[in-house]
Amino acid sequence: QVQLVESGGGLVQAGSSLRLSCAASRLIFSNYFMGWFRQAPGKEREFVAGVNWSSSRTFYGDSVKGRFSISRDNTKNTVYLQMNSLNPEDTAVYYCAGSRTGGGSNPDVYNYWGQGTQVTVSS
Repeated sequence: QVQLVESGGGLVQAGSSLRLSCAASRLIFSNYFMGWFRQAPGKEREFVAGVNWSSSRTFYGDSVKGRFSISRDNTKNTVYLQMNSLNPEDTAVYYCAGSRTGGGSNPDVYNYWGQGTQVTVSS
């Protein structure tokens, strides 16, 4: 079945950078809008960033604009999330997701999800 596998999470200090990767398999990757979401304990899942199939359009949640950058490599079936200037409020489990129907910030339109990778930012 379709698999999305995130990697790159970890424990970092405030002000640091991390790059998350999400490798997809068993799907036609270029047919999918790809997104990153995050969920902190006791909070709802939050849209972080999204990119369309051709990388011509990117979208960001308000809390990460100017600090995070999403990109994808369709030759490697991989989507990335570059996270800069991390702060403790960025601490969460980060999930990648694929949407066949256009994507966006609504998690309900995503067809496939990864298992998540933990990002912890210490102050």
